[in-house]
Amino acid sequence: MSKSTQPAGPRPYGRGTGVPDPVDVHVGGRIRARRLLVGMNQETLANRLGLTFQQVQKYESGANRVSASRLSQIAELLGVAVDYFFIGLGGEDGSADIRDATAREHLQRPEAIELIRSYYAIGNERVRRQFLDMIKAVAESQRR
Repeated sequence: MSKSTQPAGPRPYGRGTGVPDPVDVHVGGRIRARRLLVGMNQETLANRLGLTFQQVQKYESGANRVSASRLSQIAELLGVAVDYFFIGLGGEDGSADIRDATAREHLQRPEAIELIRSYYAIGNERVRRQFLDMIKAVAESQRR
């Protein structure tokens, strides 16, 4: 969309508003989730990118936009394709399904990432399945 065809009036988010663009927040959240999933802290990622950890914090919060070249570097360091950071961004109409958004929010919590890492660290598939069954049983008992 060219500048002449953009709607007039102030934007509710983005540069100069003090409110991060929702796409930047989404991408930043995906960076954070993947970084935690691979067991990397902000300082390590920052050092590998030649940045300060504060800059990584700003990327992860969506306060600063990540350039395409920087996102490519981050993807390589975290072992994913660039499109990983855009998964779940929204449907065809640009709106995300609320249940999916809630699930993504839960999966980005540090304890959820730690649980997933620990789960897959269990080498015995049978034991891993028993552990999953136990978690399901506890969760079901809490719903009653």
